[in-house]
Amino acid sequence: MKSEPDALLEIGRLLKTTRKSLGFTQERVAEMAGISRPRYREIEAGSSSARTTTLINISRALNMELMLIPQSMIPAVNALLQLDSADDDLPAFVVSPDGGADA
Repeated sequence: MKSEPDALLEIGRLLKTTRKSLGFTQERVAEMAGISRPRYREIEAGSSSARTTTLINISRALNMELMLIPQSMIPAVNALLQLDSADDDLPAFVVSPDGGADA
């Protein structure tokens, strides 16, 4: 499990990367989320934690979805989100020429 400072930095990096990819300024995101720019800057820098409602508002401003996942489920979710090889993108089954399904 990550320490709180590490988690705050990771959240901040994700927010910053997403904001920049959308071409948004910190001011715009803060305004859309209903918080001050200095407050948003602190959250994005990872130097300050935020209430869940604040994170929800920021994520909505950035066209993101905030999800709460039980810690015990994190390995399974990470496995689903990572594509390790070209085989990961193959269908679960294919229909053979004779009309049957092959697993």
